[in-house]
Amino acid sequence: MPSPALPATAAVLPELPQLARMTARFAPVTLQVEETGLSPGDRQALAKLREAARFIDRIFMDQLWSGNRALGEKLQEDATPLGQARLKYFLLNKGPWSDLDGHAAFLPGVPARKPPGADFYPEDMTRGEFDRWVNSLPEAARQEAEGFFTVIRRAPDARLAAIPYSQAYAADVAQAASLLGEAAALTDNASLGRFLTLRAEAFLSNDYYQSDVAWMDLDAPLDITIGPYETYIDELYGYKAAFEAYITIRDDHETERLADFSARLQEIEDHLPIEPRYRNPKLGGAAPIRVVNQVLAAGDGAHGVRTAAFNLPNDERVVHQKGSKRVMLKNVQEAKFQSILVPLAARVLPAPARADVSFDAFFTHILAHELSHGIGPHQIEIAGRRTTPRQELKELYSAIEEAKADITGLFMLQYLFDHGMAHGPQAERQLYTTFLASAFRSLRFGLAEAHAKGMALQFNYLSDQGAFVESGDGTFQVDFGKVKGAVRDLTRDLLTLEAEGDYTRAKGMLDTLGLIRPAVARALDACASLPTDIALVEE
Repeated sequence: MPSPALPATAAVLPELPQLARMTARFAPVTLQVEETGLSPGDRQALAKLREAARFIDRIFMDQLWSGNRALGEKLQEDATPLGQARLKYFLLNKGPWSDLDGHAAFLPGVPARKPPGADFYPEDMTRGEFDRWVNSLPEAARQEAEGFFTVIRRAPDARLAAIPYSQAYAADVAQAASLLGEAAALTDNASLGRFLTLRAEAFLSNDYYQSDVAWMDLDAPLDITIGPYETYIDELYGYKAAFEAYITIRDDHETERLADFSARLQEIEDHLPIEPRYRNPKLGGAAPIRVVNQVLAAGDGAHGVRTAAFNLPNDERVVHQKGSKRVMLKNVQEAKFQSILVPLAARVLPAPARADVSFDAFFTHILAHELSHGIGPHQIEIAGRRTTPRQELKELYSAIEEAKADITGLFMLQYLFDHGMAHGPQAERQLYTTFLASAFRSLRFGLAEAHAKGMALQFNYLSDQGAFVESGDGTFQVDFGKVKGAVRDLTRDLLTLEAEGDYTRAKGMLDTLGLIRPAVARALDACASLPTDIALVEE
């Protein structure tokens, strides 16, 4: 649902008052993070990593749109109030399209909407042309063309060609690699030094496998994630990875508190509500959880709605061998809970339910969401062909996978409640009530965003099952007699869909359920004066 802050047509561009309202949707927040526990070597390394993050920003802006950097420089020169307001909102979005408004343009002289393929593909390329081309390639060349780390360009003869990131962004990846090498030499933590060294080499070789393995083994107070990872901005196929960086400091106390979750993942996998043949009998060897506090984010990690947690890597070879790592950005989550979720809950929940909105439930479900990315189908077989849900579901994968992780996270926590995790009726009320309130938080991101599209699917499915009920006064509440069964059923449906790589069924679910119904639209309108997300002040 587009925000009323932006005109319905991009031909009518927002002027200063509208831009001020659009910017006000991001509540300014200064994150709290303690750096005093770092060793002298890590402090020096941190300074180098801050520098490297600048180049990650530059690469990401090129990936989003080829005209981004020149446009940013032009905006820097405009000292008028309108020019400065445009620059501020441009920096929030890392481009000329508003993330909260379906990627509609808010600046003149740019495409009316963000190109679906960002700058990963030629602007004049059609899906049919790409499909015919990749289907004509030998298997190794096809994997490269569809892989995470290439851009598609036209050769002089107008045919399509795959260009490695190490060539496409050569100058900036070289600068970033050099700084990572310097940071590796400064840190006194062996695992951090090894990861940074291998990641610097990967930037130049375009082979990220060994550095992803080293990232899985990273055990350091200064916890770093840097490189091309998520594929959200590739809305054409969901194949291409955008550069991002998270520079964080580990919270040892919270990390140790959550370690037991990893130990029970195989148990949960073995009890997923799907056919046994779709379960993974042996998950990857590691599923580390890191609770961290963010110092700085860059690139794809620092535009529009801010990431509260992530689950990486996305390379299925690494996931199969090592599992995946869940990183919880605790200070970001605290900021979102206090600045966004608490005031939102006061609008969308009836008064008696608001006391059940809990940061612990919010935090724990985000953890379960990230853990759930690592369970369920990953390597699948379609008509004798080895493939993955991502490859089969294409541009639908991100929304389906986010919905799967959300709902399977609820199933996971309910399973743990039922099988030994200390809790009481209050914990269940807090879990489902906090999830309901947070559903509205996600829906406000706009249906062009994968988490919001996936949340719309979940909200409507659960409502159709009677688990979420409109109260008659514009608020919503949980029917605790129906929610557990509805969660189980939707978990089954989405996991089965991924296991079967069923593009047609995925499209049908998103077309019928991935939308905003009138009652929800009215509730969202009643929240229009509240901020939608946070803007980090000192980044």
